[in-house]
Amino acid sequence: MPPPAKRENLLVNLIFNIAIPSLILAKASTPELLGPVWGLIIALCFPVSYGIWDFVQRRQANFISIIGFASVLLTGGLGLMQVDNFWFAVKEAAVPAIIGTAVWISMYTSRPLVRQFLFNEQAFDTTKINAALAERDNLAAFDRLLRSSTYWLVGSFTLSAVLNFVLARWLLQSPTGTPEFNAELGKMNALSWPVIVIPSMVIMIFALWRLIGGIKRLSGLSFEEMVHAKAEKK
Repeated sequence: MPPPAKRENLLVNLIFNIAIPSLILAKASTPELLGPVWGLIIALCFPVSYGIWDFVQRRQANFISIIGFASVLLTGGLGLMQVDNFWFAVKEAAVPAIIGTAVWISMYTSRPLVRQFLFNEQAFDTTKINAALAERDNLAAFDRLLRSSTYWLVGSFTLSAVLNFVLARWLLQSPTGTPEFNAELGKMNALSWPVIVIPSMVIMIFALWRLIGGIKRLSGLSFEEMVHAKAEKK
């Protein structure tokens, strides 16, 4: 069997794909520092370099790197074109809306994204769980459970899209390309965590809690048996 994929550090992932690029666009893209063009180029380097490094390490495309790259490209590109603030709000809502739509569509494919977000091999012993489900003839019931979890996951991204749009429309009032607009963009990025990320995470955690409870009921396994055991010491 091939060795299991290395577990990803989620905090490092978010820092390189979201936090640092957003900080560069908001604070370092002024004419006095990098300027809008170089600010965009340098901001794009972080999700690209992290995505390449992570692919070399784990041999898997990094979904968050792809989203981070697209988000930075759209934000910087819209800033260079000096479009109306309304389109920035649309962009802020579009990213989670696209993710939510992709999660919903993937439910009808052979590789539903809910398995990457909630039920993945890095966290769960999926082989043991599937064997226990098959032994109890509960694979069909488990598929229905995954479908229900997908709806909750899509709901979390839908809420994020709505809150992103409202927050952007409320905060982004100055013309694009001005220092005032950059300051408002930085404030929006800072407020996105308590206003957007926390409510969305609450829904996602609730979906995970329901999934874990359903797996325990359908498989007969305890939580300790469901997750990967620590590697035995040699």
